[in-house]
Amino acid sequence: MAGVEGRIALVTGAGRGIGRAVAELLAARGARVMGISRSEQELAALGLEYTVADLGTPDGCALAVAETERCLGPIDILVCNHGIGSAHERVIWEQDPKVWSETMQINLDGPFHLSRLVLRGMVERSYGRLVYTSSTAGLVAEYAGSAYTVAKHGLIGLMRSIAQDAGTHGIMAGPGCPVSTGPRRHASGGRRDDRFLRVGRVERRQRRSRSRRARKRLLGAPVAESRRRRMFSVTHLRE
Repeated sequence: MAGVEGRIALVTGAGRGIGRAVAELLAARGARVMGISRSEQELAALGLEYTVADLGTPDGCALAVAETERCLGPIDILVCNHGIGSAHERVIWEQDPKVWSETMQINLDGPFHLSRLVLRGMVERSYGRLVYTSSTAGLVAEYAGSAYTVAKHGLIGLMRSIAQDAGTHGIMAGPGCPVSTGPRRHASGGRRDDRFLRVGRVERRQRRSRSRRARKRLLGAPVAESRRRRMFSVTHLRE
């Protein structure tokens, strides 16, 4: 991973899964990493600098940025990986408005607040890399997951807006769209019935095909090339 040695990175959702793997990889390649999560137990096991913060609130986002800058210095790399899933959601007409609000606060508002807080300094220094963990649901809607789907679509929109606003200042922004690693469950806790599982398998095949085409359009083509707006693949975090 070229270009990260000596850089200061803030990685959210760093206690486990993708966030932990990213934090460890960045650190192994020479970056100075601050891990953020709501679980101090998971962060303590990471072996890196960490701050416990609720990124579903503006104050929690401000704390994460302030502690990173206090302990490590100006932030060069922001990895927004934290989020809440959709297993507890229901079809739209049965959706709890509280679930909608919570999902937006964590999955979309949090990345906005973090991005807003770090971008001014990145623009002043003419360098910044921002990565957002979206989902295939950010490209193709999923069943009984309206809040998650909208938030993940919005996250890609946020990334595109940053590429437009800050691309001429040495800033690059890009998404990651991981595929689900297991079957989703009803909000009641049980698996979907066989009918939905069969439909789901077909939909997943179709979604993967559409997602591949969408990713090629999203990441493969220049973005307003004449105006030097810049987006990048999560696998190309380079100078």
